[in-house]
Amino acid sequence: MLESSELPDCFYSSSQPILVRPSSPTPNHSLYLSNLDDQKFLRFSIKYLYLFKKSVSVATLKCSLARVLVDYYPLAGRLRNSPEYDQKLEVDCNGEGAVFAEAFMDITAEEFLALSGKPNRSWRKLLYRLESHGFLDIPPLVVQVTNLRCGGMIMCTAINHCLCDGIGTSQFLHAWAHLTTKPTTDLPINPFHSRHVLRPRNRSPTAFTHPGFTRNTPNKDIPQMDFNLNRYLQSQPLVSSSLTFTSSHILHLRRRCVPALKCTSFEILAYHTWHSWIKSLDLSPFLRVKLLFSMNIRKLLKPELPQGYYGNGFVLACGEATVNELVNTNSHYGVKLVQQAKLLVTDDYVRSSIDLLEDRTVKTDLSTSLVISQWSKSGLEDLDFGEGKPLHMGPLTSDIYCLFLPVIGCFDAVKVLVSMPESVVNKFEYYMNDDFSD
Repeated sequence: MLESSELPDCFYSSSQPILVRPSSPTPNHSLYLSNLDDQKFLRFSIKYLYLFKKSVSVATLKCSLARVLVDYYPLAGRLRNSPEYDQKLEVDCNGEGAVFAEAFMDITAEEFLALSGKPNRSWRKLLYRLESHGFLDIPPLVVQVTNLRCGGMIMCTAINHCLCDGIGTSQFLHAWAHLTTKPTTDLPINPFHSRHVLRPRNRSPTAFTHPGFTRNTPNKDIPQMDFNLNRYLQSQPLVSSSLTFTSSHILHLRRRCVPALKCTSFEILAYHTWHSWIKSLDLSPFLRVKLLFSMNIRKLLKPELPQGYYGNGFVLACGEATVNELVNTNSHYGVKLVQQAKLLVTDDYVRSSIDLLEDRTVKTDLSTSLVISQWSKSGLEDLDFGEGKPLHMGPLTSDIYCLFLPVIGCFDAVKVLVSMPESVVNKFEYYMNDDFSD
């Protein structure tokens, strides 16, 4: 057994990594990215980690990856600055290929599972580190398959967020798994790559206030007086907090609202997390704080986005209040803020957001916000490459963004993962668990 949470080193052969190219010719063109894809705060790769009890042949995985990249060919391309649109990125669909690394680690699946409660820095060994000068130098898709001493494997993928969201990631990974297990069959869902369905309109933004955005208009003559909570938090050492809420925990929280207010599991848990996060930070009672959470817009738009739409099909809904309002009122008030934020996200609101983002000084307001991204209920935990579903699924690293993660074997449970300053993490966990202490 491992004596600490530090993972041993990965061992690579001298030929690692390699490029896996599409197995047949693919369209060679520049792919337009929508304003939702090209937001500055999405310019990073989402890193997923899967632990499987039994390994799958690496040769088989490479072969099926080459096949699925025929359909998902932008992932085999490269990001670049657009010569046509100022300050925008596009994808050069050149078929250059995805990065694929194979490694071995002297650990068993059971040993890793015992450590899997929350990520630590040593997990980064499980994804090949590419030398690069910047964001554009990293290929959109990087994969590492690490075989374990017990015959199991860990698969890590880094997928550029500008190309897709969590639903798109799930769609791609399930397509890859499908062609691994059924190589002669068609994909159940074909990806739709054209982002032009989300082009901005030729009009000024509507009267929507869009509280989730702010303008980046620095003026050297005017000192910056606004408190940037996000920057303050990230200036300190951060540690992971990982808390699991079962269906009975969530029901307990919901009972504080019903029958006066009906709410979903997401709504009550989002409020509870936001409330606990703010309460643990000892902020000025007059500071306005925000909750930003992702909302799938695929079926909200009129007409709906085409089936298989492969791009970022979400916007961030925004609830806001002063610290005093949020901390010193009941859950009924806070849940209503979450519900009102959801109701604002209509077809007009989304189209207006896309129009607004034509102004390149507009950006997502992260300064006093908790951002929640929902990874549960999107099928990410059901991935099967032929040797069974994963024992564990989650991010490779923990971040200041909050993730609602699936719990393997418990469909209605949610794991809340967020990084907090070491000085306040115990207080945050106390508030998160306080309702269940009796």
